[in-house]
Amino acid sequence: MRVVDGVIAVGVAAALLVAGLSARHVPTDLDPLGYALLVAGGLALAARRRAPVVVLAVTAACALGYQAAGFEVPVVAYLFAVYAAVRAGHRVAAVVASVLMLGAVPFAILATGLHTTGEAFTQSRDVLQIAWLIAAGAAGEALRQAERRADEAERTREETARRRADEERLHIARELHDSLTHQISVIKLQAEVAVHLAAKRGEDVPDALLAIRDAGRDAARELRATLEALRDDGTNPPHGLDDVPDLVERARSGGLDARLTIEGRCDDVPAAVGRTAYRIVQESLTNVARHAAAAGASVRIDHRPGTLVVRVDDDGETTVDSAPGVGLTGMRERVMALGGRLHAGPRREGGFSVRAELPVDGPA
Repeated sequence: MRVVDGVIAVGVAAALLVAGLSARHVPTDLDPLGYALLVAGGLALAARRRAPVVVLAVTAACALGYQAAGFEVPVVAYLFAVYAAVRAGHRVAAVVASVLMLGAVPFAILATGLHTTGEAFTQSRDVLQIAWLIAAGAAGEALRQAERRADEAERTREETARRRADEERLHIARELHDSLTHQISVIKLQAEVAVHLAAKRGEDVPDALLAIRDAGRDAARELRATLEALRDDGTNPPHGLDDVPDLVERARSGGLDARLTIEGRCDDVPAAVGRTAYRIVQESLTNVARHAAAAGASVRIDHRPGTLVVRVDDDGETTVDSAPGVGLTGMRERVMALGGRLHAGPRREGGFSVRAELPVDGPA
């Protein structure tokens, strides 16, 4: 835009200068000043977007100046300035300046001493055409209204998109509630009843039954948190780094020898990075419990300059069939979305290892 404004300003300045050179007038000592004012009035248009009112005043002063110097050249630069001022919303300033110009141009022409009063007023009509003045103002107002309508349409589209997203989020929440909540609740209830009856009869409760009960509780808790987040986005913050110890503790209560190590401390971890770290640990520990047949697992969170490193190792027996599949793909997508790196695979000493490097200063 600045290049376009500069080209227009140079073009108008050149046109005014050519008009001044070709106009018939009596040479005076003020000719150099008149030529300078012709060029200055045109070049001032280069700033018409940044300071439309100032440009309006400058072009008006230049027009009156070169008229008083004897150059009866139309005030083309001032018409451009009126258009720019009205387009920018300064309609009152444009109207006031134009009224003043209508009264001041005849007196500027009279100041040359070459015309009578009647001739000065007649000449002023040729210099400052009212029709062109009105057209410049009308064009600026029309374009301003068109831009305002375009902005309003864009704002309306954004609001509509947000509303549709909210409606879709609520729809997903309803679908999850209707399809999953009941089944999970039934599984959890049946497992709890079975554990209670076994304990009441003095029988040993199978580990598999305890695992089903705990998994049902965790699933119900996670589903409830997900539904709350979907129904009221922003009110219920998702899990983050502060919730990782709870994950490890639940894994330990399920019979896995899980250990958590935190190196360093960083209070400026973005929320998205914290959520991703939590999900990596959650998915890794879930895979350990389901597939690895591991006795122990270690979770290590290392705060490094500009990077958060999350590592989960287990000592299970990982095979091609038991290696994480869909969960690993989800972890990789989350890490890549943040510009980080993920390595997952069997360890030389046995077991499986997941290591994620997450940038805390934004995507790489």
